[in-house]
Amino acid sequence: MESIVSKKSSDNFKRFKVALSPSRVSQYKKCPLSFRLSAIDKIPQETKDYQLKGTLVHAVLEELMGLPPEERTYPRAVKLIVPRWEQMKSRDPELSTVVPEAQEMDFFVQARNLVKGYFMMENPQGLVTEKMEEFVTTTLRDDVPLRGFIDRIDINDSSMVRIVDYKTGKKPSPRFADDAMAQMKFYALVWWQLHGVIPAQLRLMYLAVGDDLTLSPDEATLEAFAAELVVLWDEIRHKGKTGEFEPRPSKLCNWCDFQTMCPAFGGTLPPYPGWPNAD
Repeated sequence: MESIVSKKSSDNFKRFKVALSPSRVSQYKKCPLSFRLSAIDKIPQETKDYQLKGTLVHAVLEELMGLPPEERTYPRAVKLIVPRWEQMKSRDPELSTVVPEAQEMDFFVQARNLVKGYFMMENPQGLVTEKMEEFVTTTLRDDVPLRGFIDRIDINDSSMVRIVDYKTGKKPSPRFADDAMAQMKFYALVWWQLHGVIPAQLRLMYLAVGDDLTLSPDEATLEAFAAELVVLWDEIRHKGKTGEFEPRPSKLCNWCDFQTMCPAFGGTLPPYPGWPNAD
């Protein structure tokens, strides 16, 4: 691990204006230009209702796991949905434009179904959860910055670690399972560096279908994944020096917030702000 991982771990992490996260890695691989406009230009993207639904369900499950084990029941979880949504709106009143009051009941029903899907998959009363919504940062060799939020970390009586991530969307087909699990390898790698322990299990829980994907990573798997991130970061920094982040047209373009400014669709890009500089 020492050949890949920096000794500086999280020292002065704020100096990195751009960093890799599971979503950033996925975004860059799908479309380098989208990565540039989002991560470097910092152009805001429209908040979608399905994103808010995911945020709400995550918040409900986080609060649920903070309760005494005997109180972690499905009825109690359902009662958390509306108060949590009201808290979200109080922090950001603009959310009411994404999910208008007239649509809230349907929104709540969808959230409730996802919570029900969770309870179909496991009984939270028997879980020993170490942390929820944990923000983690570290660096690999050559100052490759990694950051992200881990939904849930379980540690059992034998000190075995399980990293869990809740998904509110569809479960991917088998041929895309490796791409989905890359997110979990990312978190396992960060956890390994920060704590010196390789998680015994990585689990993606697809609440909409009541099914999961699991992986038990080993040192070789995480070493190889770390090496891929080092190469990827070097490629991103190289493009950053010239600003030549090319578009990669696909069927995903129909849902891209940057389509109107994309050269592949006749748009005009904003001036490149420049990066890296002080990183």
